[in-house]
Amino acid sequence: MSLFKKFEALAARQKELDVTGAQPFNVVVERMISATEGIVDGRNTILAGTNNYLGLTFHPECIEAASNAVLSEGTGTTGSRMANGTYASHIALERDISEFFGRRGAIVFSTGYLANLGILSALTNRDDVIVIDGDCHASIYDGCQMSGAEVIRFRHNDAHDLAKRLRRLGERAKNALIVVEGIYSMLGDRAPMKEIADVKREYGGYLLVDEAHSLGVLGERGLVEVTDEHTSVDFITGTFSKSLGATGGFCVSDLPELELVRVSSRPYVFTASMSPSVIASTRVALAVLRRSPHLRAQLWSNANRLYELLSQLGLNLGPEVSPVIAAMLTDADDALALWTGLLERGVYVNLIFPPATPNSSYLLRCSVSAAHTVEQIDQIGAAFAAALGDCDRSSVA
Repeated sequence: MSLFKKFEALAARQKELDVTGAQPFNVVVERMISATEGIVDGRNTILAGTNNYLGLTFHPECIEAASNAVLSEGTGTTGSRMANGTYASHIALERDISEFFGRRGAIVFSTGYLANLGILSALTNRDDVIVIDGDCHASIYDGCQMSGAEVIRFRHNDAHDLAKRLRRLGERAKNALIVVEGIYSMLGDRAPMKEIADVKREYGGYLLVDEAHSLGVLGERGLVEVTDEHTSVDFITGTFSKSLGATGGFCVSDLPELELVRVSSRPYVFTASMSPSVIASTRVALAVLRRSPHLRAQLWSNANRLYELLSQLGLNLGPEVSPVIAAMLTDADDALALWTGLLERGVYVNLIFPPATPNSSYLLRCSVSAAHTVEQIDQIGAAFAAALGDCDRSSVA
């Protein structure tokens, strides 16, 4: 068997895309204009699939902080945190994050993906059980696989199903690690936090919440904050690449054992640390987030407006309004045609195919930003309306 035989189905699909001329998984932004606009295929394009929720990638204070850090500390650390890659600014960022969440300790990773990979693989091994929501992010699945732990999935956002699976574990439930997300990245719905916490209180275990898409979106700190379930949650992970406009990830916890994770997490020990410029911009972005509730208010105003516009078109959307707004289609060709029609009309969104999507659907996923103007939101809606004429509506609604 050829080493590459496993890629035959993928190669066939790529050939089909090559015939159409569309490259939805290799879009190049030739030049950035602002937090919400870029040049794609030589034309001005509204960027509606960037996760730049608060629009901070072009914030002047963040840019100034990053520039100053490059000048004073260089472009990179060239080492891991355990070797030569821990700078004073890493410690300062960890202090900022732990204080922001009101937690005893924090660990900063080079990406949000590595935060989940590093925490899950260090906390658990083949003797442990991880119980995860079926719609969890790939980084959570990969962290579980790396750990070697027994992995049990419960139905998405179904606390009753979680309870059933913990009940079956008997005494093992007391040491199980339960993993959910604040906002799920595919459809934009949120975990039923209070119900999940109630189940944890009944059966025991530890609870980890990934706030990657909810930090700065649901309140300042995410779903745990707005549901006031601080004491129920043992670990919070997240990323700096969404609301904070940079790269990197983190885990915070009140458990003193978090420091033991630091020295036993391979993705922490063996990965080059965040560059000084990224640390600097992230720290400033965190301060901007805290003093700028108007950004979150504008974000939700934009999200509500676009959700309503797309609903009026008869699109099958996620179950609730959030800055992640996904249109679900049942046909791959129609999804590609709609995505292409949007791009031709100057709107870029994410096209996502199974198996990365729930229910084997094809998603056109928008992520709204506080930096989008009302006019841009209306242009996105108008582009959807025009592009829908190219599709078989039976696969859309």
